[in-house]
This record gives sequence, structure tokens and C-alpha cells, in this order.
Amino acid sequence: MLRRIPFWFRSSKRNNVDRPLKVLFVITSMPVGGAETLLVNLLDRLDAKRMVGEVVCLKEPGPLGQQISHRVPLHANLLHSKWDLGIVRRLGKLFKEREADAVITVGAGDKMFWGRLAAWFAGVPVIASALHSTGWPDGVGRLNRMLTPLTDGFIAVADSHGDFMRSHERFPADRVHVVRNGIDTDRFSRRATAEGSVDQSNIRKELGLAADTPLVGIVAALRSEKNHGMFLKVAKQVLETTPNAHFIIVGDGPMRPDIETEMAELQIQDRVHLLGTRHDTPQIVASLDVFLLTSHNEASPVSILEALACETPVVSNDVGSIAESVVHGETGYLVQNADVQVAAKYVSDLLADPDQRKQMGAAGRKLVLRSGSLQAMTDGYQNLVEKIYSDNTAVVKADANQLVAAPLRKQHPIS
Repeated sequence: MLRRIPFWFRSSKRNNVDRPLKVLFVITSMPVGGAETLLVNLLDRLDAKRMVGEVVCLKEPGPLGQQISHRVPLHANLLHSKWDLGIVRRLGKLFKEREADAVITVGAGDKMFWGRLAAWFAGVPVIASALHSTGWPDGVGRLNRMLTPLTDGFIAVADSHGDFMRSHERFPADRVHVVRNGIDTDRFSRRATAEGSVDQSNIRKELGLAADTPLVGIVAALRSEKNHGMFLKVAKQVLETTPNAHFIIVGDGPMRPDIETEMAELQIQDRVHLLGTRHDTPQIVASLDVFLLTSHNEASPVSILEALACETPVVSNDVGSIAESVVHGETGYLVQNADVQVAAKYVSDLLADPDQRKQMGAAGRKLVLRSGSLQAMTDGYQNLVEKIYSDNTAVVKADANQLVAAPLRKQHPIS
């Protein structure tokens, strides 16, 4: 079994603690998605006196990568093929040149494997993995589990997600840490969008709809795991009870042709609007009467936190850790077994009851303010990295001629 490199072999020129720690986040690419948006928000919020961040994209930078490259150092196009063994040397060289104090891989798959392996060879003091899903399509897999001994911490996004990582992924319990996803609650606010330069009613105007048109929406990349087919089937049923309702889909991706085909087959193409990638998501989400998420698999999706912060009640499949934010009957409704009929009833009931929507919306924002803020997430990452770094670089003098590593202290979950 692989063992951690002894700490005295690690680079010593970084051990001056009177400076911010440098953290390199390793990810495959930066398309517009939940985990990628979280990373951008985290990088923008880091306290520069404590920590500075850089992004390493194994492949192309993607739209979000290009967007942040003017303000955050970004390194891209390092992986030339799936089994490009040269990536270990290239990444290791980069980590040393950039004097990385910590490497955090974002998601499972290639970046989790190559990023940790290269960081180990480079003697990076802190090696961690942040995961954002529960299994398919981003499962950890056997090869990544083999590198568990090299890893200082595994970052979960919710309490139940942490439990999943301990039980299903079989990560050591004392190395699983919960840092809850967080969003900018000032930006995602019904009041902020109403008072800002873009009025909430603009999306209805843009679509040529009346100001009182019932509006249901989803914000999710057009990928198979997001299960937009169920969203369309629910829309079809809701139209039977609320014939003037309209539905919007924000996001883009490879499933767009399939979604367009199914819209035509269900004969609802005049009621469902594919908006693609948008940069006015707060205004759109605040305009919705109901947010409907139909994913097959999630952990703690950012889109739900954004909807709740905008006081928009949520109807969602009960998967992953969603039940920690969508409290059934309080901030929205949970659907068991992806039941289309049940989901349609919940949406229809909410569209028919503005008082209930208002009550659930207020409860949802209160929940996010309490446990889902961007600042709390940022503090969680900074505190965790600083603690592991302090533990891993602690040394005691064994005698006048030799330094040895101090024993690692037990790492407790940071919430």
C-alpha cells in the first residue's frame, strides 16, 4: 500500500507561516455548472491575507475559466489523453513552480486521481478532495480509492453527504469534513433583484408573457443526470390543471436536441422555453413561482440554495442531501421515486396558493441565511486547509542534528 511521503521530505522553503497559503484547485474544465460556479465564488471570496487560489484545468479552461483568468492564475490543457502518464510530471512540476501549499481536487474522475498523485510526488503539504455528488455519473471508483492513504481530507457538502462518503465510499471517518455549499445571499435575493437594474418581470416581458403568468423553472446543465425529461412530463401534467402556466429551462449542454425532441412529442414546445446559458440567473430565479428540480442524482445543488434564497419554493426529487435544504412541507416538497404525478400535484398546488408560496419562500431564505451562506463556506475551506497545513508541517527537534515530523493530531469535521 502506498504511504504518505514523510513530512521532512516535503519542500521546506514554504514553511514561513507569515504569508497567505497558496491553494491550487484541480478540475477537468470550467463549464457553466454548479461545482464550477461554487469554485469561482470561493476564489473571489478568499481572504487574501490568509489564502490565495489558483485553478488548474486538466483540459480546456471552459467559459468560466476564461471568465476568471484575468483575476485568478489559471493553468490549462495539461492532460493530453485519458492515460497520459506524463500528466504526473507536468502537474508535479507546476505544483513545485507555483509553490503550492495545498492541492484540492474538485470532483471525482481524472482530476481526483492525477491531481492527488502528482501532489504526493511533489511533496505538497496538504492534499484534499472536494466532492459534489453521490455516485453516478461522478463516482469515486476503485483507482481513486487506492489513493486514500495519500489524502489528508475529503470535503463533503452536507451532513448526509459526509455520511455517504464514510459508508459508501469507505473514506476514513476522521478525514471526512463537511463544508456546506454556500451562495451569495445578497445577490440571490428577491429584494435585491426588485431594487436592482433588472426588474423581476423582465423575463416574462422577454418571453411575451403577461405579468401574472404562472412560471415554473429549472436551472441545470443539459446533461442526462439532470433528467429534464421528467421536468417536461411534469410540465405536461401541470398544464392540465394550470393551462396558462409556462416553463423555463436555464442551462445548456449535450442533451439539448433530445429535450427539444421530447418537447415536440409532448406538444408543449409553445409552453417550454429553452433559455440556454444566462448571466441574469438571480433575476430569473426570483421571477419563478416554483423551482422544479428533477435530477436523478445530486448532493447539495447550488441551484436549490439560489432558489430558496430568492424566496422561491422548491419541488425536487428526494435524492442526495437535498432533504437538508428542501424541508418537506416547509421550504418546498420532496418527491419520492421520481414520481411524475406526485411532482405535478405539488407544483399545481403551489401555483394555486400564493400564500403558501410566500410562506415557504420566507422559510427557505431563512434556512439559507442560517446555513448556506458563501462566507460560511469560504471560512470552512480556509479553516480546514489551515488546520491540516499546521498539522502536517509541525516539527519537533529530536536532537541537535535532526528534525522529525510531529505526530498528526486527529482532524475533526469542520461544519
